[in-house]
Amino acid sequence: MIKSDFNEYPLSSEVLKAINMLNFENPTRVQALVIPTVLEQKDIIVKSQTGSGKTAAFAIPICELVDWDENKPQALVIVPTRELAIQVKEDVFNIGRFKRIKVSAVFGKAPFYMQEKELKQKTHVVVGTPGRIIDHIEQGTLNLSKIKYLVIDEADEMLNMGFIESMKTIISSVSKDRVTMLFSATMPRDIEVLCKRYMKEPTYVKVEEQNPASERIYQERYTVEQKDKMKLLRDITMVENPDSCIIFCNTQQKVDDVYNEMASLKYTCEKIHGGMEQRDRVRVMKDFKQGYFRYLIATDVAARGIDIDNISLVINYDIPQDSESYVHRIGRTGRISKEGRAITFVTPYEGRFLNDIHQYIGKEIALKERPDKEAVSDSKQEFVEKTNTTPEIKQTKGAPLSKEIMKLHINAGKKTKMRAVDIVGTLCNIEGITAEDIGIINIIDVSTFVEILNNKGELVFRELQNMTIKGRLRKVSKADM
Repeated sequence: MIKSDFNEYPLSSEVLKAINMLNFENPTRVQALVIPTVLEQKDIIVKSQTGSGKTAAFAIPICELVDWDENKPQALVIVPTRELAIQVKEDVFNIGRFKRIKVSAVFGKAPFYMQEKELKQKTHVVVGTPGRIIDHIEQGTLNLSKIKYLVIDEADEMLNMGFIESMKTIISSVSKDRVTMLFSATMPRDIEVLCKRYMKEPTYVKVEEQNPASERIYQERYTVEQKDKMKLLRDITMVENPDSCIIFCNTQQKVDDVYNEMASLKYTCEKIHGGMEQRDRVRVMKDFKQGYFRYLIATDVAARGIDIDNISLVINYDIPQDSESYVHRIGRTGRISKEGRAITFVTPYEGRFLNDIHQYIGKEIALKERPDKEAVSDSKQEFVEKTNTTPEIKQTKGAPLSKEIMKLHINAGKKTKMRAVDIVGTLCNIEGITAEDIGIINIIDVSTFVEILNNKGELVFRELQNMTIKGRLRKVSKADM
């Protein structure tokens, strides 16, 4: 029987508290099918479209099941892209916040030695891309001996990206005594073979959306010559005047060109593609989620699994050359049963790609006449007013969890032999503080960060100004969350 309330599952008060503060009202269909299966320690294959809430479907039972006292990683989540690794890490961290679950993300184009240092500390869950996970396995910096839960997320996308052999290598490195979860929007034969080879009598779940993206998203297309696309983009954005919009291009160079043109026209915009430094990609996605700018020009790096609420409009400046990419792109709007809008520019020579998309989604995208001069003119004032209005900055998804948590920085770390037990011992000597009030502790070379829970941060901060830690008075300050 499918449960309609998270409280009906055998979940700890800490996990339920996080779920409640994250505003998870009722389980989505994929969550209702996956959570009890994983809690029963059974393998599961899930065929489900993006935007169905599947990250929480595996994150909730994993956070419930891991043993906090075990220092080595117990869950490994394999994802296709760096952006998705960062997002999944954030989601697992938020759900496990009050259980003090420590999550590490490992991916390429980020310093290996920093990831290595993080993995040397207590880590419950590791999220990573295939290549970097294998790098850590080969270097001996990722210990897989205690892995009990293996998640293969966006399996079809990893297949498309050529990661099938890497996935096999990783799976073979993990104990056979595990629970395996595989999630995929489609089920190509190579993925079916993978499931048969590496999974134990898995439960197969096919989640048919009652209101699929292709139906709840209003889709239209415009026929346009390549040289006229920018003029059409200006007219469309002026008439539509979206609060937030992703503009997809097929190449990094095209993203750069469109971004430069829009920036010169004073649009509040940023760009993201695989050729950018990872720290810049992280910053752009974070700022876009919070609403610091309205237009994001992107390659398909932003099309898969990136969860951003309330994207008003998706524009395919270039029509994608495969049908699955089209569905994933437009799925950035209309998230989890919300309505959305998607517009596609099609040149006269791209009929083949358009026909493939029509066949794939089972209907024809409506052909529209481009806005006339009068419509553009009538929209201009409102467009300019919105452009000149300071955006309302949205809080991050985990912000509600942080309201009763304070992170403190202690000016001592590994180089001064600081240990978690030293921190816990000191804090528990403060009147009114117990181990239940101490959150995640992160000790690096010359610094220690500790989270104080239950609105007791100010008390601890005040007391630590005059208390010794490991025999010495340490400088303690408030740190950013």
